[in-house]
Amino acid sequence: MTTTQRSFTALAAAVILFGVSIPPAMAQNASSIVGQSPTPATLNLNITSTVKKAPDMATISAGVVTQARTAKAAMDDNAQRMAAAFAALKAAGIADRDLQTSGINLSPQYSFIANQRPIIKGYEATNRVSVRVRKLEMIGPVLDALVAQGVNEINGPTFGLDKPETDLDVARSDAMATALRRAELYARASGTRVKRVVNISESGGYEPPQPRPMVMMARVSAEAASDTPIAPGEVSLSIQLNVTFELEK
Repeated sequence: MTTTQRSFTALAAAVILFGVSIPPAMAQNASSIVGQSPTPATLNLNITSTVKKAPDMATISAGVVTQARTAKAAMDDNAQRMAAAFAALKAAGIADRDLQTSGINLSPQYSFIANQRPIIKGYEATNRVSVRVRKLEMIGPVLDALVAQGVNEINGPTFGLDKPETDLDVARSDAMATALRRAELYARASGTRVKRVVNISESGGYEPPQPRPMVMMARVSAEAASDTPIAPGEVSLSIQLNVTFELEK
């Protein structure tokens, strides 16, 4: 018997024989020393589940870049071409909610001569719009129509899903099923069993697509070839789960 246990036994005997009262804090401390429970064994798993789907939408970034001797001339030319581009997008069936201006810029263009201060030789105006295309078969015609109306800077398309939640739930269910199955495997191998799930945390998911140079025509001419070919392929949605299990003998 340890010194602590002998002290606690003597203290309890004093209570029984002499009616000595023990302060609550002392009684609680003594009981925690004698009856302390061992820390439960836990298992932590990181699981990733990925679902691949055919995209049902695409995003394109289109812009008009114009240059002129004066700022007004550069902006006026830019505005005319951009107005024609918007009209072409509307004619192609693109709704107002799927068009969003993403940036307008006007900057001076300099002429550099050795040992002299830079001289402004003109101005460059840029106007960019983000276009969401919901009918994938229209991507090629939309690109061609934009170029025909003076658009000379295009990035994209970036393919995505309009409503990804259903597919994300499939990935979540698959990830959790994998975590449970793997936890049972580890428990059997270690001579324990799974008692309960202690914690679940999720990361990953789906982010709306941002235009990037997958198919890019930078400052192309209006005479570019029509019927631009497009291959949608598949998009991936991933869920990462961190799951903690409590194990017992």
